[in-house]
Amino acid sequence: MRTICLYFQIHQPFRLRRYRFFDIGNNHYYYDDFQNEEIFQRIANKSYIPATRAIIDMISKSGGKFKTAFSISGTALEQMELYSPELIDYLKELVKSGNIEFLAETYAHSLSSLGDTEEFKAQVKMHTDKIQSLFGVTPKVFRNTELIYSDDISEIVYRQLGFTQMLTEGAKHVLGWKSPNYVYSSAVNPQLKLLLKNDRFSEDLAMRFGNYAWKEYPLTADKYISWIAAAPETEQVFNLFMNYEVLGSMQAAETGIFEFFKALPQYAEKNDISFSLPSEIFSSSKAVDALSVSHPISWIGEEKDCSTWLGNVLQQEAFQKLNTIGERVRLCEDRRIRQDWLYLQSSDHFYYMNTKQQYLLSPYDNPYEAFNNYMNVLSDFMLRVEAQFPSSIENEELNSLLTTIKNQAKEIEDLEKKLDALKKKGAKAAKESQ
Repeated sequence: MRTICLYFQIHQPFRLRRYRFFDIGNNHYYYDDFQNEEIFQRIANKSYIPATRAIIDMISKSGGKFKTAFSISGTALEQMELYSPELIDYLKELVKSGNIEFLAETYAHSLSSLGDTEEFKAQVKMHTDKIQSLFGVTPKVFRNTELIYSDDISEIVYRQLGFTQMLTEGAKHVLGWKSPNYVYSSAVNPQLKLLLKNDRFSEDLAMRFGNYAWKEYPLTADKYISWIAAAPETEQVFNLFMNYEVLGSMQAAETGIFEFFKALPQYAEKNDISFSLPSEIFSSSKAVDALSVSHPISWIGEEKDCSTWLGNVLQQEAFQKLNTIGERVRLCEDRRIRQDWLYLQSSDHFYYMNTKQQYLLSPYDNPYEAFNNYMNVLSDFMLRVEAQFPSSIENEELNSLLTTIKNQAKEIEDLEKKLDALKKKGAKAAKESQ
C-alpha cells in the first residue's frame, strides 16, 4: 500500500540586534528582542497555530488515519515558551493523539555537523532532552539541520549518536536514475536507514502552490493525490518534507492552502493511500539500495549542497572563527556564555551572509552588513571566553586544571560528609553515655 510520509520543520533563530564596533567589550547583550517577539508571534498567528489546529482536526475527522512528523529546533521551542505558550499546549494535544512524531536534530539548528563533531553530538543530546522534558517522548529518527547529510555525518549519527534511522534530501546528483520513493541505507553504515525527500511533490506545495503562472495552477487535493497514485506501482513511499510556514505564511491562507491540506486525507483514502510516520516506515520496510554521499548535501538550492551557508569567504571566515573557541566554551560553566554560544551557531546567521541570492527574510540590507554585525558580536563573545579561559593556555592544560579542580572539590565534599557523619556519631555516643 502506498503511503505518504509528511514532515514539517519549525525553526526560528534569535536574531541579533545592530551591534556596533564600539559595543565590543562594553555591551554583552546581542539580541533584538522586539524583532524576535514580533516575528514569532506574527508567524505563529498566521501559520503555526492555525496549521496545528488544522492537524488536530484532520486527525479527528480521519479517524486517526492522518499522521505527520515535526522537527522543531531548540531555539524555536524556547521562543514558543516565551512568546506563544498556547502553541506548546496544541503540540502536547497532538502528542496525546499518537499520530505525530518528533524528530531529533541539533538544538540550535546549527552547522556543527560540518565543523565541530563534539558540539554536534552535544547539541543533538540537548535537543533530545528538550523534547523529552516538554513532551514526554524521545525521538527515534534523526534529521540534521536543513537535511544536511554525508557519509562522514552518517558515521557520527550511527556510531556515536546511536541512531539507525535518518531523513535527508533526495538529491538528483546522488540518486542519478534512482527514485526517492524507497527506503535506502548509508553506504558506509548499512544499518542506518534513510528516507529521502521527494523534491517535486514537496516543492509543488512549498514553492509553486500559489503561483498563478504555474501550468498546474490551481492545484487541488484531488489532482495532487492522483499524481502520487499514478506513480510506478513499485514506488510505495512518498516523502513530503517542508517548512511548517508553508501553511499560512509562505503560502498565505488566501491561496487556499489550508483547504487543500485538509482535503488530502479524504482523497488519499479514496486512492488507497495511507499516511505514515517515519519510524513506522523504517520498521516495516527494507532498504532497496545503499547511497554513497562523499560531499555534504542539503535541501536548499539547485545544487543541493551547503554553499548557501558556507559558499563564500565571508561565511567561511565567520564559521572558522566560531569553531576555534568551541572546546573552550564547552569547558565553561557560565550559563550566559553557554546560551549565547548556542544562539550564535544558528545556521540563519550564515544564511544572511549569502551572496548567491538575497535571502528574503534577512534582517540586513545586504550580506556584508550581516557579516560585519555577526563578527562584531562574535568578537565580543570571544573576549568573554578569553577572560575565563585565556588562549595563552593550551586546551589540554585547561582540561587538566579543571579536572584537578573538580577532583579536589569532590574530595572536599566527601571529607565534609565524613566529618558530618562523625559529628553525628559523636553526638549520639555522648547522648547515650549520659
